[in-house]
Amino acid sequence: MFYDIIMKNNINKHIRTLRLKGLPADLREKLKQARISRGWSQRELGTQIGLPQPHISGIESGEIVPRFDTLFDIVRVLDLDFLLVPRSLVPAVQSLIRVQREPESVEKPLYAANDEEPASEKRDQDEI
Repeated sequence: MFYDIIMKNNINKHIRTLRLKGLPADLREKLKQARISRGWSQRELGTQIGLPQPHISGIESGEIVPRFDTLFDIVRVLDLDFLLVPRSLVPAVQSLIRVQREPESVEKPLYAANDEEPASEKRDQDEI
């Protein structure tokens, strides 16, 4: 019993909850850009989720840390989504996102010279 009391006191001393001082800057920026791309003001976003404009401003500036349900409402209204990804797969997911954002490039065979057209394009032009 004495051991249980000591353990309980020690556990309570050493465990501290971490409280964010603000949402990460990149997340705040993405939320802001999504709002702007929809053509909404902070007031319009607030109206959609039932918050006053100063609260939206505080969230975007990092002064206010929203509750999870509030953050979820903001994300949903902006037509975004949360995605839980195992840490070991984060680099692969980030790579997929980067590739999706890049404009498509014309692939050339490795053996073609810089000035030459790929053989399949030459054949198409000859047939015309």
